Amino acid sequence: MIFITAKFHVLPESADAWPDITREFTQATRAEPGCLWFDWSRSVEDPTVYVLVEAFRDDEAGLAHVTSDHFTKARSTLPPHLVRTPEIVNVTVPQEGWSLLGEMAVPERD
Repeated sequence: MIFITAKFHVLPESADAWPDITREFTQATRAEPGCLWFDWSRSVEDPTVYVLVEAFRDDEAGLAHVTSDHFTKARSTLPPHLVRTPEIVNVTVPQEGWSLLGEMAVPERD
């Protein structure tokens, strides 16, 4: 799978509205057949920083994402709300989803 983490530095005046600003793009991406997940988190230390964690089934799904109409639209609608170009980590990993974090195993609960 393709695993991507991207950091978005949002303008202070857009930070609280960022979930609404990205809602259409987020929903359309989550509906893509090859999208495994597409989740936003907001920094607890800097409320203007959002991190996007996303994964796609394979290269074909990743290509479908970056060539989609909603991605093309986001390329023009999201940057006006950003301080600078987002930072990204993009890797291909040999698995199909989340693995368990064995070092923090939680026993079964009643």
